[in-house]
Amino acid sequence: MPPEKKQSRYDAIVERIFQRHYSKKTASGFEFTREEFEATANELGIALPKNLGDVLYSFRYRKELPQSICETASPGLEWIIEGAGRAIYRFRLARANRIVPCERLVTVKVPDSTPEIITAYAQTDEQALLAKVRYNRLIDIFLGIATYSLQNHLRTTVKGVGQIEIDEIYVGIDKQGRQFVIPVQAKGGSDKHGVVQTAQDIACCAEKFPNLICRAVSAQFMSDNKIALFELTIEDGDIKIVEERHYQLVPAADISAAELRAYGTRRR
Repeated sequence: MPPEKKQSRYDAIVERIFQRHYSKKTASGFEFTREEFEATANELGIALPKNLGDVLYSFRYRKELPQSICETASPGLEWIIEGAGRAIYRFRLARANRIVPCERLVTVKVPDSTPEIITAYAQTDEQALLAKVRYNRLIDIFLGIATYSLQNHLRTTVKGVGQIEIDEIYVGIDKQGRQFVIPVQAKGGSDKHGVVQTAQDIACCAEKFPNLICRAVSAQFMSDNKIALFELTIEDGDIKIVEERHYQLVPAADISAAELRAYGTRRR
């Protein structure tokens, strides 16, 4: 029976593309094109998804690849899908690395400056998260520099990568006059941090803002109105955490004198 649900349809298409290219010679990686999706859907006798980009987005940032693909990866490695040019993509083996908030990390309370009307009408977790980070100046607090939101959902192309989208991009400056570009990922719901988006964000900043220092940040909702912020970098092809902090947005009256004194004694 042909797959009928969207998720299983996505699985069937990407699984067949993988099987078509994978061999002992291509065991570490191979490229494929966007044009293969239509031929693969016809081959499987299923309807072509209207939004082809969502097929790739799902597997790159939201859901796991089919088990048959995962089983071909060596221990400690996993398959990722990255851009390799305009309408060209690459399956590549990378070190398995899940970026999740550390539950043992202390939480800093921050007076909530989010306008209530924004909270009332934010349409998605991602929009709400970006708004809370922006209105509460959490990037400034986290990085210790003055930052300014330059653009939301920046869509552009990067040489050797293809088309990308950055959730929000900031520029900043410190007391020494150094200037920064900060690409921000917003992770809500079932979305996951990954080497693909961090790598392409950094590559984009190097190409578009060559004179600025890039500091890639990822934000993620936690429970109890907490927000985890990560500064991420790429080292030897793997995603690494430079720093992680947790913030909780609360009414100013909910921050006690004892908590303020405790913050004053913590090491920077």
